Amino acid sequence: MLGLRAVLSRVYRGEISADIVGRPRLWYSISGLLLVFSIAGLVVQGLNMGVEFKGGSVFTFSAPSASIEQVRGAVTGGGAHQAIVQQAGDGWRVTTESLSSAKVTEVKDNVAEELNVPAQKVSTQVVGASWGGEVSAKAWQALIVFMILIIAYLSVAFEWRMALAAVVALVHDLVITAGIYAWSGFEVTPATLLGFLTILGYSLYDAVVVFDMIKEVTKPLGPTSKITYSQAANQALSSTLVRSLNTSLVAILPVAAILFIGTTLFGAGTLKDLSLALFVGMIVGTYSSICVATPLLVQLKEREPKYRELRANIERRRNSAKRQAKAAKAMVPAGEGDPAPGDGPFDGGVAKGGDPDDSPEGSAEDAADDVRATVTVRKVVQTGPRQQPKRGTRQQRRGR
Repeated sequence: MLGLRAVLSRVYRGEISADIVGRPRLWYSISGLLLVFSIAGLVVQGLNMGVEFKGGSVFTFSAPSASIEQVRGAVTGGGAHQAIVQQAGDGWRVTTESLSSAKVTEVKDNVAEELNVPAQKVSTQVVGASWGGEVSAKAWQALIVFMILIIAYLSVAFEWRMALAAVVALVHDLVITAGIYAWSGFEVTPATLLGFLTILGYSLYDAVVVFDMIKEVTKPLGPTSKITYSQAANQALSSTLVRSLNTSLVAILPVAAILFIGTTLFGAGTLKDLSLALFVGMIVGTYSSICVATPLLVQLKEREPKYRELRANIERRRNSAKRQAKAAKAMVPAGEGDPAPGDGPFDGGVAKGGDPDDSPEGSAEDAADDVRATVTVRKVVQTGPRQQPKRGTRQQRRGR
């Protein structure tokens, strides 16, 4: 446990790099499970559409001493059949099916009589089904326009692959948020749609930050680079990971306060629809921008000829270096010193028995070392070993 905490702490401080891009199957499996769970909620439970979308009658009044059962009984006793009761502080909001004017008056009088509320304090609102359908149509239009603008912006600012990855992540966030909304049974209101649009913008912001860093890091990559596009993208993602987590945490905390504290302690029923969409969407949006959009972008980019060639070059240099290291080890007998000049695995920078094209592309310092070693060997061969002066006998030295 302590080891895991230490690793997470080092990742959070940016001391080590987390291999996120290199594990696409793990992230796709998690997303697949979440999508299946969400789609099942949409199919089994369905969205609890509010009166603004399906039409109906709304009764609003204040009865501090009443309970939910008493309020529901008062409304159904007046002739309503489908009563959805919501409490906001001391006030009550009851939504029913569409009622005629006579039925609305009957329900209003029964509520005033059963709950001891003045009839003029019971406000009513009737929403037609046609108006709700118009609101739904406009919501879909707003979503489609939003997606088109996002694709156009990302295609111009970055490229179409980044636009595609971002849109996939946005759809991923929408489906999961809607599924959790369906399982929770919360009522879908216009505030819910505002929350959905907000989380789309938040998720897009996080993805743009990551994509911009990836664009800067991968820009200098060429055929002679020593890292692949995947490795460069993972480095860029690791450098922005802490920033994304901090931004998400700061944004989620006040939303969580509204959702869990405001709705339970203060009865902020009108805000729970918005806060649930924001809470779920921010968490899923942060996850998708890091673990869905970025791996998908890397997979699309790795299919380009430029980056396929880069990966092939890196593999070729790595394999060639391994072969030469193995050859050098085989030609040096155990217990002996360095091999004689000309007998090593390299001859002028080319592996013996190999093709010059198969030699590793070393750095400038490696090439300079090879040249200096070759010049030294040639001087020794041309001049021969250094001769020591001959010393005469003792008699000859005395005669001098």
